[in-house]
Amino acid sequence: MTEPQFTLTPGYGQRHRDLLHYSQAVRIGDRVEISGQGGWDDESRVTGTLEEEIVQAFENVARTLATAGASWSDVVSVTSYHRVAAGAIGDDHNRVMVEQLRARMGERAPIWTQVGVTALGLAEMNVEISVVAHLGEQR
Repeated sequence: MTEPQFTLTPGYGQRHRDLLHYSQAVRIGDRVEISGQGGWDDESRVTGTLEEEIVQAFENVARTLATAGASWSDVVSVTSYHRVAAGAIGDDHNRVMVEQLRARMGERAPIWTQVGVTALGLAEMNVEISVVAHLGEQR
């Protein structure tokens, strides 16, 4: 049986581990799962517009995947959590999410579940993204 390999994203990963006692990613064999990544910087601050936050969350997913030997091209499943006030996630979130998925994955279309929530881990967060990647037998 393959042992889980837990990893921390350089920058904010150790801070999150120390403060909240969780790892950013786990690799078990050819499968990689990551914890939800927000649009934070290395100091765990979320700033800027909603679009900038979503783009940074996608970048943080890429950084976290890399710690486990994966990339967006390996992603098979995406779950995104969106802080919403009016019952629907809406075009302001969806437009940027779809642009980023297309830019980072090309024609590969993963399965995707969106969840509307009233709060996320930091008060200023509006989005959090978690993914599952499959690396294949060669990696």
